Order: sequence, then structure tokens, then C-alpha cells
Amino acid sequence: MADPQKPAQNAPQAGGPPKEERPGQQRRRRQSVVLYITILFAAAFALLLMTYAMDQRRSNETLGDLTSSVSDLKDSLSGMQTAQSALEENGALKNEIQDLQEQIDTLLGTIDSLTAAGEQQGQVLERTKEAMDYFWQIDEAYVRGRYSLCRDLIAVLEDTSSGEAPLKSYLPQESYTDNGRFSPADRYQEIWEALY
Repeated sequence: MADPQKPAQNAPQAGGPPKEERPGQQRRRRQSVVLYITILFAAAFALLLMTYAMDQRRSNETLGDLTSSVSDLKDSLSGMQTAQSALEENGALKNEIQDLQEQIDTLLGTIDSLTAAGEQQGQVLERTKEAMDYFWQIDEAYVRGRYSLCRDLIAVLEDTSSGEAPLKSYLPQESYTDNGRFSPADRYQEIWEALY
């Protein structure tokens, strides 16, 4: 029996030199370490590639977002320029409309003036026609020696009871026949002086 106080001869001592391995085991162990290191390097390289790919994708997405933002800004700027142009054109059109409205107002005023003048001229022509009708009757009565009829017609030509100018004031002051004769107003005055 062995003495319990004596250590076994074949058991390795704690902290003692390691047990010698065989050369095949050492080679396998070295191959395992090399394989393990290779796998670690491959995994690290794969992680680096994945990180690079993700960064590239993120960069591309960011670049795409920036490109999209730039396009949006360009569209927005273009829209703002279009809106600015439309506002300027709108202002110019408003000014043009105002100028045209002023021209229309001026033309309407001119039309009103011409209409009033035309109505007045129409009234003058009507009164002249009426005065000439009486004048020819007076002249005819005077030539025929019908002096009392002549005085009655002259009274109508001299009448101012309507508040208007007498008809005699509408007799033409000039002769348009160019025969050296009196104008209707002058002939009327001549007949009037002969009778009164």
C-alpha cells in the first residue's frame, strides 16, 4: 500500500511543468489555432464589408434624400418664381385695367357730352326748321300784299311767352344761295321794318 503522504509518481504536480505532448497533437493544436484565427479574421472582414455596405447604402439614401430635397427646393423656387411672375403680371394687368377704366370713363363723358350736344343741336335744327317755315309764309304773305296775315305770323316769330328764345333768333344769318340776296334773317328784318 502506498503511503498516503507520498504523492503519486505519475500524477502531475500542480504548478509543475506541463506534460509533454506528442508532435501530432501539437500540429493539430496549431492547425486549430490557425483555423480559429482565420475564422476570426474572416468574420471580422465580413463584418467590415457589411459595415461598409451599410454605410454606402446609408450614404446613397442620404444622397438620394438630399437630391430629392434639392429637386423639391428647385421646384419650390421655380414655383415661387412663377408665383412672383404671376403677381407682377397681375399688378401690371390691374394697372392696365385701371388705365382702361379711366379711358372708358373719359369716353363715356365724351359720349354724354356729344349726346347732349346732339340733342341740343337737334332742338336747334327743329326750331330753325319751324322758324324757316314761318319765314317763308311771312315772305309769301308780304309779296302777295296780305299784311295783316304777315303781322299775325310775325307775332308768332316774335313770341317769347314759352320762356325760350323767339323763333326769329333761329333764322340763318347767312345766305347759302350765293346769289347776292339777303339772308333769311336780313329779309325778315326788312319785312318787319316795312310793316312796323
